[in-house]
Amino acid sequence: MLVLVAPGQGAQAPGFLTPWLELPGVAECLGEWSDVAELDLVHYGTKADAEAIRDTSVAQPLLVAAGLVSAGQLFGTPEDFARRVGAAAGHSVGEITVAAATGVLAPEAAMGFVRQRGLAMAKAAAVTETGMSAVLGGDPEAVVAHLEGLGLAPANMNGAGQIVAAGTAEQLAALAENRPEKARVIPLKVAGAFHTHHMAPAVATLEALVPDLAVQDPVTAYVSNKDGETVATGQEVVRRLVAQVSNPVRWDLCMETFQRLGVTAMIELCPGGTLTGLAKRALPGVKTVALKTPENLDAARELIAEHAASAGTDSSADTTAE
Repeated sequence: MLVLVAPGQGAQAPGFLTPWLELPGVAECLGEWSDVAELDLVHYGTKADAEAIRDTSVAQPLLVAAGLVSAGQLFGTPEDFARRVGAAAGHSVGEITVAAATGVLAPEAAMGFVRQRGLAMAKAAAVTETGMSAVLGGDPEAVVAHLEGLGLAPANMNGAGQIVAAGTAEQLAALAENRPEKARVIPLKVAGAFHTHHMAPAVATLEALVPDLAVQDPVTAYVSNKDGETVATGQEVVRRLVAQVSNPVRWDLCMETFQRLGVTAMIELCPGGTLTGLAKRALPGVKTVALKTPENLDAARELIAEHAASAGTDSSADTTAE
C-alpha cells in the first residue's frame, strides 16, 4: 500500500525549484499559481535567499506549489491518484498540498487559501517574537513535561524520537540552556510558534474564507494531523485545515495509522526528505522515496509500479505538469 506525504514549513531551501522549471509545463503552471497567490513563485523558488523564503507568507505558498508540481509529474488526474495512492497526509501546511492532491480543493483554491494562511500566521507571529526548536531524543513523556514546565508547547509530536517545542524567544532560550535529559535541541528556521495559542488570530481569518471554497470529498484516505484518523468528507478536511493552525500536529499518530492501514511504501513530495527520514526510523521496512529534484521521479515511478493499489493490473504512471 502506497502512502503519499507532503512536508511542512522549514523544508524549503534556496533554489530548490530550479531543476523543476526545466520540465515541460511547470513554468506555466507556477505562473498561473503566482497570479492567484499574488506572489512570484518562480523567483522565490529559484533566486530568493534563505531569509526571503523563511518568511511565513512566502514559504507556505511556495511549499504547496512545489508539492503540487511534483505530484503532477506522477499522477495525471484525481482518478489516477485514487487508483494508485492508498492514503495521503501532509505535515502542517503540507495538509493543504494533500487537500489539493486528493481533490478536496482545486489547485487554484489551495493556492489562494494557503497564501491567506501564510499572511495571517505571519501577522500573528509578529505580535510576539516566537519560534520553534526540535527536541531529539529523551523519553517523550518526560520531554513534554519539561517543555510545559518552561511554558513551551509540544507543537509537533513527530514520532521517531522528535518533538518540536514552540513558544517565545525567551522560553526557547531557556530550553537551549536547560535541555531535557538525554535530548538535543535544534532551533528551526521558522518565524513563529506555529500550532499553538500564538496563532489563534489566524484561525478567524481562515474561517472567513471557508464559505467561498468549492469543496469535494477526498478521492483516497486522507489522514489528518489532528489525531491521525482518516477523514471521509471534504467539509471536515477543510474544518480541520482551519483549526490545525493553532492545534498541535500529531504526525506520530499519522504514522501509526499508516502502519495500521498496511503501508509498504511512501513517497514524499518536493521538497522531500524530512518525513521519509522520520518514516525510516518509525516505520522500518517501508520503502521510501523523497522527491528533491526531478532526478528522483524515476525511483518514485518504480515505487508506484511495485506498491500502488492497481499495480497488479495497470502499473503505468502518467506524467504531466498540470
